[in-house]
Amino acid sequence: MSEATLLALSPLDGRYAGKVDPLRPVFSEFGLIHARVRVEIEWLLALAAEPGIPELPAFGDRAVAALRQLADGFSVADAARVKEIERTTNHDVKAVEYFIKERLQGNDELAGALEFVHFACTSEDINNLSYALMLRQARDGVMLPRLDAVIAKLRAMAHEHAGVPMLSRTHGQTASPTTLGKELANVVARLERQRGVLASLPMPGKINGAVGNYNAHAIAYPDVDWPAFSERFVTGLGLDWQPYTTQIEPHDGIAEACDAQARIGTICIDLCRDVWGYISLGYFRQALKEGEVGSSTMPHKVNPIDFENAEGNFGVANALFRHFSAKLPISRWQRDLTDSTVLRGLGTAFGHALVGHDALLRGLDKLSINPDRLQADLDAAWEVLAEAVQTVMRRHGLPNPYEQLKALTRGQGITEASMREFIGALELPEGEKQRLLALTPASYTGLAERLAREI
Repeated sequence: MSEATLLALSPLDGRYAGKVDPLRPVFSEFGLIHARVRVEIEWLLALAAEPGIPELPAFGDRAVAALRQLADGFSVADAARVKEIERTTNHDVKAVEYFIKERLQGNDELAGALEFVHFACTSEDINNLSYALMLRQARDGVMLPRLDAVIAKLRAMAHEHAGVPMLSRTHGQTASPTTLGKELANVVARLERQRGVLASLPMPGKINGAVGNYNAHAIAYPDVDWPAFSERFVTGLGLDWQPYTTQIEPHDGIAEACDAQARIGTICIDLCRDVWGYISLGYFRQALKEGEVGSSTMPHKVNPIDFENAEGNFGVANALFRHFSAKLPISRWQRDLTDSTVLRGLGTAFGHALVGHDALLRGLDKLSINPDRLQADLDAAWEVLAEAVQTVMRRHGLPNPYEQLKALTRGQGITEASMREFIGALELPEGEKQRLLALTPASYTGLAERLAREI
């Protein structure tokens, strides 16, 4: 661990630095500046292709290639130059504009286009599109693939353990048995639904000037259909056009993305807590790692640290995601600056979510089932067959079935023998009676195995 890592204020740049590397090109200061440069370059290219702007003739192939290279080849050194300019301008987007103009001055064809860099734009025209591009990149390139890995692991476990019976607990008390695979399938279904929501969310963007009315655009070139131009430009970036805004894009789309990420995090927290509990009950064993210490004083311990780590990181991420979704859609009048500093924290939320996914996957990979412990709990819970017996009694019209089983089982120590004795005394068709007598807690799992295999 380097000195810089040891001195990092955030654990994402210290302890967890290596786990969030895929997000650094996206949400770092470099990533934001790079996105701004890309948007500015694409805007200049779009303006040059518009016949209604005669003062900016269409660029030749070499000029287009030079502009695209400026964006595609943008380096950390280039970002450092932008920050150097910002020390004078004290304005981050203006510094990007000056950087681009600086790089274009040596090109004869592009030198005449300098004043069309950032033409008619407010800073938020560039910023909102940059963040939308960053969010799309983080979602599609990092978060969805990692979520897919979690879903795939859980699905494989659901299929592998589809038929492994397990005692259920509702309100912490014994309940109708399930299978381990079915309980994992429940999580797969939940995560897949939220994955679909996240993947299908629009990424809105706008480029319509200082208060959303194309004021500067229309005064300079009144004959250009600026809303149509704006829509072509935004959709050309692979984003969804937002036609009505103040100075800022209203951030409802970012709020939706944050809410979706938070729901995914909540489901993962729920899973972490359940697995933690099953480890405590002995249903799962954890693989041992050579040299690893579970406790500084109790040598026997193998703690469920991966699930605790995941739960904690998803919790931090969710706290941030929920703040973003509550705060960002609110802006005083035509704009205030509170969104600017808040948006810079997006990477922190995504970083903690990514660390959470990593820890969850690591924990799942260490698990193996303890069939003896699972069976022992089932064998000690014959009272769970009360549901089965009283339901069959209802079918055949026996009197007071629920009340009879309640008197037999509620708060009582029910054994295999007492349950079989009760069934044997029932006036049921012989076939039904034999079916109930053959029933055990381990075999009373309904359609759980089928449901687990169908996920």
